[in-house]
Amino acid sequence: MSSPFTFDTIASFVGREIGATGWETVSQARIDAFAECTGDRQWIHVDAERARRESPFGTTIAHGFLTLSTIADGALELLVEPLAAGRTINCGVDKVRFIAPVRADARIRSRFSIASAVPKGPDRLLITLNVTVEIAGEEQPALTGLLVFMVSR
Repeated sequence: MSSPFTFDTIASFVGREIGATGWETVSQARIDAFAECTGDRQWIHVDAERARRESPFGTTIAHGFLTLSTIADGALELLVEPLAAGRTINCGVDKVRFIAPVRADARIRSRFSIASAVPKGPDRLLITLNVTVEIAGEEQPALTGLLVFMVSR
């Protein structure tokens, strides 16, 4: 299947959605592994019994930064691979907002659109993506933000 955009045509995609990832489940095991890796073992993430009793969500919730980390794979799939970029540098994230909690075993997906594609020399673009992480069955997204990448042919 051919790419919907190229280095030469990406400017015409600014303001347009480029796709969404498939749904993935954020399991308690994944939340626990993230807690172990980061040292963030707050009870609202890892103590299911206490969360059932005391949390306003009735269960444990994923760390905001765990939810944020799930967007990397989608950016590769929906931006970097279609561009067939020779090199991609993650320049950071801007304006990230954690809007709704991701409950354990919820399903999420990331939706991307191109906010800007600015030439930065021969065969280089600074691309900013709008990202929204949706939660299946919920009106509010888990997060919104901007991802910034420098890509080269």
